[in-house]
Amino acid sequence: METQPAAVVGLGNPGEKYAATRHNAGYWLADRLAEHARESWRSQTRLHGDHCQISVPGGRLHLLKPTTFMNVSGRSVRALADYYRLEPAQILVVHDELDLPAGIARLKRGGGPGGHNGLKDIIRCLGPDFPRLRVGIGHPGGRDQVLGYVLSAPARDDRAAIGAAIESGATAVEHWLESGWDRIVHDLHSQGAPQ
Repeated sequence: METQPAAVVGLGNPGEKYAATRHNAGYWLADRLAEHARESWRSQTRLHGDHCQISVPGGRLHLLKPTTFMNVSGRSVRALADYYRLEPAQILVVHDELDLPAGIARLKRGGGPGGHNGLKDIIRCLGPDFPRLRVGIGHPGGRDQVLGYVLSAPARDDRAAIGAAIESGATAVEHWLESGWDRIVHDLHSQGAPQ
């Protein structure tokens, strides 16, 4: 039987300096979910992040935006898991993905960090067996360009494409409890990049 989803964690860096940067795509999707549900974020010291709960078809989900900075996101996710007694398989982590073009969102279960420092720290704190929603931001080309790229704002066309991926990813998440994992994966992965 499929594990019942309980939480969505959007990764990013706190503060105005980072708000518009590609690395905050996880925050953007979490914000979209909270806004659509008309829920407000509350700072939760015990969770090292901003938290709210939303109603979705089939039940409710915790939303969390760690405010620990990306590289130590695991502390916040571990606190959420411990406080609400959640298994890793119940926690969907949303993050920016260099290896997908802007405009593509993909779901996967488990795996390694793929060079993503936020995922690396969550795996250290929680193990690797949590589902992920990867929001494509494209790749700058060279490995030495990655840091500056993820910590800068996307150009207008890329921002629009990323926004479309966030919209389709958020819709999948909203129907996760009602439709189940296989269905939302099929629906999301059958969509191509926006034109």
